[in-house]
Parts: sequence; structure tokens; C-alpha cells
Amino acid sequence: MQDIAYKIQDKSPNPPFRKEGQEGITKKSYILHRASCCVSVFSVVSLFLVLLLISCGKDEVKQVSQESKTAQEVFKVADILRNAYIHNDRVALEENSTKDGYRELINAIKSFETVDLTFTPRWVEIQDSEVHLTLSWKGRWSVRGKSTEERGVAIFVLEGKPFKLAKVLRENPFRQPE
Repeated sequence: MQDIAYKIQDKSPNPPFRKEGQEGITKKSYILHRASCCVSVFSVVSLFLVLLLISCGKDEVKQVSQESKTAQEVFKVADILRNAYIHNDRVALEENSTKDGYRELINAIKSFETVDLTFTPRWVEIQDSEVHLTLSWKGRWSVRGKSTEERGVAIFVLEGKPFKLAKVLRENPFRQPE
């Protein structure tokens, strides 16, 4: 019986591949075993390298520049003005505007029922104590059931510390379309 089993084993598509101490292992299973070992070693080394790179990146922390802080502050003032306009909050508009800027805003604002206004900052220019914020805006106003849409580009001129709106150049987003 052993001879028959041996002959059947010899005729199989994967003849036995013998290495010292490993009897009866086929060549295919030996290759698969070696490949899985290589993949495991590669995975461990890759994980180690990733962890090493992550841990090394924490040494140098970049400081935020003064220009960046100024830009963030100006963006915040623009958003406060937008929210105050949407909620018809004249006190917030006055607190975040110079006297001339507030007068310009009040003269431009017309009555509305609802408004949806979005600002997208495009450019900030800092000149001494004056900042020019260029932004694109898009708005939808509703007056007596009629809806009107407008879009444009405005330049907010802000000055002082804290920054306050001094004037609006180009297309004023706070002017309800006629």
C-alpha cells in the first residue's frame, strides 16, 4: 500500500519539496510560507518607519505671523457685520464700525423680511493701521414676498484697534437690491 500512496504523491502537480527537517511540504506551500514571512517583516518595518516619521515631525512648530493674525481678526469682524445685518442688529453694526462707516451702512440698508448673505474672503491688504479686505458676496433678499438675488465684490476698509469698518468700496453687500 505504501508504494501506491508514494506513486500517487509523485504524480501530483505539486511534487514534494523537501528541506532538512521539513518532510512532506510541497513547493507551493513552502513558497507561500516564505512570502507571508516577507510580507510580515515588510509590514513591521513600514509601521516602524511611519511611527518614526510621525514622532519626528513634532519638534518644529511654526509660529503664526502677525499678518495672519490680522487677517483672521478682519475675517471675524466681517462675519460679525454680516450676522448683525442679517439679524438687523443696529447696536452690533455700530460697535463694529467707525462713525462714518456706521453712517454709510445705515444709509445703505433698506427694510427686508429675510436675507441670506454669504461672504467669501478673497484678498487682504495691510497698509499701516488700515486693512483692505476684498471679498465676494452673494445674497438673496425677500421683500413683500418677492425674492431678489445679487452677487458682487466688495472691499471693506477697516481701521483702528480693534478693527472697525470705515467704508465699503465697490459693491456694498448691505444695500438691498432695488
